[in-house]
Amino acid sequence: MPLRLAINGYGRIGRCFLRALLESPAALALRVTAINEPADLDSMAYLTRYDSTHGRFPGRVEAVGGSLSIDGRTIRVSHAATPEETDWRGIDLVVECSGRYARRDELDRFLAAGCPRVLLSHPGASAADVDATIVAGINEDSLTGSEHLVSAASCTTNAVVPLLDLIHREIGIDEVLLTTLHSVMNDQPLIDGYHHPDLRRTRSAMQSIIPVSTGLARGVERLLPALAGRVQAKAIRVPTLNVSAIDLTIATQRPVSAHSVNHLLAAAAAGSLRSRIAYSEAAHASIDFNHDPHSAIVDGSQTRTAGSHLLNLFVWFDNEWGFANRLLEVAAHWSRLWPARHH
Repeated sequence: MPLRLAINGYGRIGRCFLRALLESPAALALRVTAINEPADLDSMAYLTRYDSTHGRFPGRVEAVGGSLSIDGRTIRVSHAATPEETDWRGIDLVVECSGRYARRDELDRFLAAGCPRVLLSHPGASAADVDATIVAGINEDSLTGSEHLVSAASCTTNAVVPLLDLIHREIGIDEVLLTTLHSVMNDQPLIDGYHHPDLRRTRSAMQSIIPVSTGLARGVERLLPALAGRVQAKAIRVPTLNVSAIDLTIATQRPVSAHSVNHLLAAAAAGSLRSRIAYSEAAHASIDFNHDPHSAIVDGSQTRTAGSHLLNLFVWFDNEWGFANRLLEVAAHWSRLWPARHH
């Protein structure tokens, strides 16, 4: 019998997670049986059926008797505002996609309300706020099955950490400076408005390139403690709907050339990091990677070096679909470690 999952917060990542699961072999072992989302059911069904970014859903989606029906399979829906108001009976794992809960005292409310385990689609407020922070392909083997609160980090962390881990092991890293060029998000308004305490985020998302704050450096150091104190990050929102990029500058310990680094990354994409990292030297634009399931795609045509110890990489990633697939991988791996009585 498949394990029973619930999604809390049915926004961009929640809907992508469900769709990624239904398109994956993991659907044989994991099944979403409940969704908690404040929005009304008809809107939920509509936005599942039609998606401006990822296209029409490849199946039948209906709102039936207070539930969401997908190809005839019923998912019960609730519209509670808090974990305490939600019926979690029969659920093995809650995938927390609302982004509202990041501190341990907030997340403990799910456990107190009857959830045996919670998987976050965002970082914990600190490393201590979750039992583990996992990037698929890096440290999922550290899970034991005894955890109750696990984070799958962030889309940008999943994109950059496997690359930094590989380069640090093979070449050595002294310092890292990276800039994320991230597509717009729903904490930005379409037109100027009183929308956010960060004044830059009060400006129209579709008319400007907007610097925003980021915790990416802390996220990288949380996963790669050997780089603690050596990473700085900036984030800039750009007026595109989906697909983001990272401009990554690394001071290396050993001499490098663009050719040698590209060879290393292409080999990893074909081998040890296959299915998570891809490599291309084609003349790409960001739209080429919409609905791409990889954590990151290295654009080898943009690799540069200055001298022999300064390396610059350009990396694409679908910040929705790629991350939803890593979230699914973490859920699938973690669930295989649970006691047999849950299967």
